[in-house]
Amino acid sequence: MDNEPSYLALYRSGELGRRAEQALAGLERCSNCPRRCNANRFKDQLGTCKIGRYARVSSYFPHHGEEDCLSGQMGSGTIFFAQCNLRCVFCQNYDISQSGDFPEAPPERLAEMMLELQELGCHNINFVTPSHVVAQILEALPLAVERGLRLPLVFNTSGYDSVPTLRLLDGVIDIHMPDFKMCSEVFSLKYLLAKDYSKVAQAALQEMHRQVGDLALDENGIARRGLLVRHLVMPSSVAGTEQVMKFISRKISPNTYVNLMEQYHPAWKVDSTRFREINRHPTTEEYQQALELTHKAGIHRLA
Repeated sequence: MDNEPSYLALYRSGELGRRAEQALAGLERCSNCPRRCNANRFKDQLGTCKIGRYARVSSYFPHHGEEDCLSGQMGSGTIFFAQCNLRCVFCQNYDISQSGDFPEAPPERLAEMMLELQELGCHNINFVTPSHVVAQILEALPLAVERGLRLPLVFNTSGYDSVPTLRLLDGVIDIHMPDFKMCSEVFSLKYLLAKDYSKVAQAALQEMHRQVGDLALDENGIARRGLLVRHLVMPSSVAGTEQVMKFISRKISPNTYVNLMEQYHPAWKVDSTRFREINRHPTTEEYQQALELTHKAGIHRLA
């Protein structure tokens, strides 16, 4: 397998710079994500994501708690972006995803973060909650490449991504790692404040897989390129695990690498008054059922 990240070829051809220009132009009437709120982010007008001209970063560090194929021995170089284009009522990281009270990271600073993580020996650069700051990432990337960035890039997202925006990342991102949270329009509206979540996520996952294919690992078990899907098992079957796994197996690939996550807990807005049915941890039986449904759908590569 060629170990050179794909974005280096785009940089050498000048295409990476052109992608950045195209993405930045879209900030004047922002349609970077499926919300298409048309905010003029160049003038720091705040739309749904509440982020203006520059990305804001809550923290960046070598993360040793990601999937083994990302964290390895030296950690995944995570950059946690503030705010989010979803409004999940159960968000486990609500203090980051629902707050913009973090320092701005102009392109020079964002490039520095990538290089610092590379210097620390991280296996990759892991952009967490990046859907609303794709333009800012593309703007910073050439600066980082000029100064020696050579690590694979991970796009770690909620799955609520615009296909036109994802196309700007074709040949830029090496590892796509989206969530597929749930299928029901009713539940998506209630819990994510995005009725169209499932439709959008399905199109996004298909585009991501078209770009990078099934997940490929190197000789040390570290991810080099491909798709890794996360699915959070939730109480009361609200996540629609059976439908999610059937879609992945039939419409993406039965060789898709899936992390069936069991760490759901009530958080942020979840309480017994409005969200009684998810105001608890999933039971052992619920997780086991989700695992059986995943195997039944034909998914066999599990993190």
